[in-house]
Amino acid sequence: MPRLAKALTRTGITVTAAAVLALTAAPPSTAADPAYSSTTWVGVHNAYEKSKYPYFADALDSGAGMLELDVWTNVFSSSWRVSHSNPLGNDNNCENAARASELRTKTRNRDLGGCLSDIRAWHDAHPGHRPIQLKVEMKDGFQSRNGRGPAQLDALLTAKLGDALLRPADVTGSHPDLDTAVRADGWPARSALAGKFVVELIPGTVEEGNPADTLWTDREYAQYLRDLAAAGRLREAAAFPAVHGAAAGDPRTRYADASIRPWFVVFDGDAGAYTNGSVDTAWYDDRHYLLVMTDAHNVAPAIDGTNPTQAQALDRVGLLAGRHASVVSADWYPLPAVLATVVPRGTAG
Repeated sequence: MPRLAKALTRTGITVTAAAVLALTAAPPSTAADPAYSSTTWVGVHNAYEKSKYPYFADALDSGAGMLELDVWTNVFSSSWRVSHSNPLGNDNNCENAARASELRTKTRNRDLGGCLSDIRAWHDAHPGHRPIQLKVEMKDGFQSRNGRGPAQLDALLTAKLGDALLRPADVTGSHPDLDTAVRADGWPARSALAGKFVVELIPGTVEEGNPADTLWTDREYAQYLRDLAAAGRLREAAAFPAVHGAAAGDPRTRYADASIRPWFVVFDGDAGAYTNGSVDTAWYDDRHYLLVMTDAHNVAPAIDGTNPTQAQALDRVGLLAGRHASVVSADWYPLPAVLATVVPRGTAG
């Protein structure tokens, strides 16, 4: 029996292989109303690529609980470009639809605003949809001096998605910061996040490899959150910065400025590094932090990164759920039944 089926069986649910596929297309039934952070869901790496989905609406239709976008901000243009390797232009499946009837009808290769318009049009046509994490890799970081900084990103997210966003202020409530809030109260229930998007920000590969860049996305946005909170304006923030890269202990100690550490409750890194025995992943689960595990297919024994069998992919989801992943990310776009999987987090696979 795949580990996913075993995990569900141990929670008191009797399943067959066919029943696993039917069950995982719906919210988990192991608890009446589990917290977002008490579950594990599946993500698609670089879901904006046309080789994966002809339109971003197809990615939204896939059932995946996390979809990734790559964004460029450099000085050679005034827009937020969405592309994997072209820093000067857009290369993606977004079409800037104003309404659902325009989805899959317009020219693609739009900027981030166009992608967000598609997301809003899809959202309006699917009230109460599953919570969807939008992972944004800032390929070359923010460009605050050129009008593409944290405040401008928040303004764009707010203009396009508005009330469809889960904001940091929604999580902090009366607590002074995100860390205190999630450790005390956890994240909202999945039912409370129906119809919501959770935006995660990570530093990009170009930014991390640029020796002249000393203010990466994670630190810049965390400073911005801290300062907004101090000014009583946290409601303006629209995203959650992530600590990027697996590390033993509390990886937030990498930030010399201890005042920004409590603004990180999302952690993102290579699944193999999280599961090789050097990292206590239960530490994240115990504190209700979200843990994104990327390149899930490479965890031993490695499976295909795009087209494993459905049983292999489900088994890998169960394995990493048992290792306390919140998100199991790969390029499994051909497997919609796997992408729609939601299971209890921390259940041994």
